[in-house]
Amino acid sequence: MVGSRTGRPPVQRAPRRPAGRPRSPRDSTLRLLVLRARKAWDRPLTAYYLIFGSSLLITVLGLVMVYSASMITALQLSLPGSFFFRKQFLAASIGTVLLLIAMRVPVKLHRALAYPMLAGAVFLMILVQVPGIGMAVNGNQNWISLGGSFQIQPSEFGKLALVLWGADLLARKQDKGMLAQWKHMLVPLVPGTFLLLGLIMLGGDMGTAIILTAILFGLLWLAGAPTRLFGGVLAVAVTIGFILIKTSPNRMSRLACIGATEPGPNDTCWQAVHGIYALASGGLFGSGLGASVEKWGQLPEAHTDFIFAITGEELGLAGTLSVLALFAALGYAGIRVAGRTEDPFVRYAAGGVTTWITAQAVINVGAVLGLLPIAGVPLPLFSYGGSALLPTMFAIGLLIAFARDEPAARAALAMRQPRFGRKRAAVRGSAGAAGPRRWNTMRRRASAARSSGER
Repeated sequence: MVGSRTGRPPVQRAPRRPAGRPRSPRDSTLRLLVLRARKAWDRPLTAYYLIFGSSLLITVLGLVMVYSASMITALQLSLPGSFFFRKQFLAASIGTVLLLIAMRVPVKLHRALAYPMLAGAVFLMILVQVPGIGMAVNGNQNWISLGGSFQIQPSEFGKLALVLWGADLLARKQDKGMLAQWKHMLVPLVPGTFLLLGLIMLGGDMGTAIILTAILFGLLWLAGAPTRLFGGVLAVAVTIGFILIKTSPNRMSRLACIGATEPGPNDTCWQAVHGIYALASGGLFGSGLGASVEKWGQLPEAHTDFIFAITGEELGLAGTLSVLALFAALGYAGIRVAGRTEDPFVRYAAGGVTTWITAQAVINVGAVLGLLPIAGVPLPLFSYGGSALLPTMFAIGLLIAFARDEPAARAALAMRQPRFGRKRAAVRGSAGAAGPRRWNTMRRRASAARSSGER
C-alpha cells in the first residue's frame, strides 16, 4: 500500500479524546477541604471532642442567655438583677465537678451506682407527696424545698436513674442471653419505668413523664425489641397519655395552642403566641444581646422554658441555628459512641442519655415554635434550673467517659503527650547522656579562644 515500506496496512490509531475541562484551583481546594473534613470526622477522638466542645458551648451560651433573660424578672421580684444568673452559675460549677467525676469513674462503678441511684430517686419522689416537705410550683407538686431560695426536683434525677438502671439491667440480661424472650425484655424494665411515671404524674408533671417514656423506648429499641412488642408498648403509652390529656382542661388548652397566632379567649395561648412574637422580631441576627422586648413581662418563663424564644429575639436566626447545630452535634456524637462500642452497658447508657437530651431539646424547641404543646420541660444545659442542670452534666460526663473508653480513643490518648514535657525529658536525657562531653567541648573551645590572645 502507498506509504507503507513493509507492505502492511497502516495501523489505525484511535482518535484522541478531547481533553476535559481542567480543574480550577477553586475545585481542587474545595475537594481537598472535603477530604480533610472526612479524615478528621473519622478520627477516634472525634466523638470525644464533639461531646466536650458542644456541651461546653451550650452551657456557656446558656449562662449568658439566663443572665439576659432573667434580669427583668429578678428586678420585678425586688431581687438583684444577677440573682438567677448567680444561682445558675453555682449550679454549673457543681455540675462541672460532677462531670469531671463521671469522666474519671470506671464503668464498673457506674453500674454499681445504678440501683442505689434508682432507690434514692424513688425515695425523693415519695417525699414530694408528703405534706410539709413537697411543694408546688406552677400547679405541679414535684419540688422539695432545701431552705431559702433553693429547691430540688427529684424527677430530674429520675431520668439519670432510669438510664443507668435500665442500661445495667439490659446489659446483664444480654450477657445471659435472655433478651431473646420478650418477657425478659419487658420485665422488670417496663414496670419499673411505670413506677417512676406514676410518682411523677402524682405531681402533675407530664412533661418529665414524656421524657422518661422516650428513654424507655430508646432502651427497648437499642435492645432490639421486635416491632410488635415495641408497637404494643407504644400503644399503651399513647392510650394512657390520651386519657391524661383528655381529663385535664389545662392540658387540653395547651394542646389547642399548637400553631396559634392569637392569644385567644381569656389569653389561654398568651405564652405560646408571645414566644412566636419573640422569634419573629429577632430577624436574621437579632436585636442585640440584652435588647429583648418580650422579657419585659410579656413572655412568661422567659429564662426557663422559653429561653429559646429570647435567644431568637436577641441573637436572631443565626443564634438559634447555632444552638440547634450544637445539639445536633451532641446527638450525633452520642449515637456514634453507642454504635461503636462493644460493651452492652455502654451502648445502652450512651443511647439512653442521647435519647434523653435529644428528646427534651426537641420537645422544648417544638413548643417554642408552636409545633408541639407546651410541656414545661427546660432546654437541656441551656435553660435556668439547677435541678435539671446537675443530672444532665453528670450524664454528659458519662458520654465523655464512654467516648474516651473506646479502644481506638484509648490508643490515641495514650500516644498523646504534652510537647513541653517531651522537650524537657529530651533535654534532660541528652544532658545526662552527654553532659561531660559537652562540658569538655566547652572547655576546649574556651582554651582555644584564650590562646589566640583574646582576654
